[in-house]
Amino acid sequence: MPSATTLRSRWAIELLGEHADFRRLQQVPGIGPIHALTILAEAGDLRRFRHHRQFLKFCGLDLSTYQSGQYRGKTKLSKRGNARLRRTLWMAAQAAIRQRENSFRDKFDRYVARDRHDPDLRRKAFTAITAKMGRVVHAIIKRGDDYRPFVEGPVPGGGTPLTQCREGASATL
Repeated sequence: MPSATTLRSRWAIELLGEHADFRRLQQVPGIGPIHALTILAEAGDLRRFRHHRQFLKFCGLDLSTYQSGQYRGKTKLSKRGNARLRRTLWMAAQAAIRQRENSFRDKFDRYVARDRHDPDLRRKAFTAITAKMGRVVHAIIKRGDDYRPFVEGPVPGGGTPLTQCREGASATL
């Protein structure tokens, strides 16, 4: 007997299989049929957000700081948005980080390179990847383009990016 997750995935594909945005979302690493369905159901038409910052604020992935007079508190996530959408993007980011080669994993690795075992740094890295996932989701839906993996090119000034250094090229400073 198939598992409940498999049955839900089949149901999502039957329901929205022909929907262009549903197919585009599934091209992003970490986003499967259930995540794509949840994003479309919770966010509605993402084209209504003129800028990705509006979408991130809708998700509750924007930063806020409590201030009063001379006092300035810590900067943290506002969490004043759609909790289901935020959780879905968080879970999709977790899945993308566990996959082999993609820009989400590369960014996570660069973020935690200083100390891989620091839980605070890892939490901040996961949050940054979740926000990146939200920006990518907004961009592919708004533009109507298919997902294209980010390939790091030459840096301004003629240097070689670190990703190419690992492959054997020498970096210029």
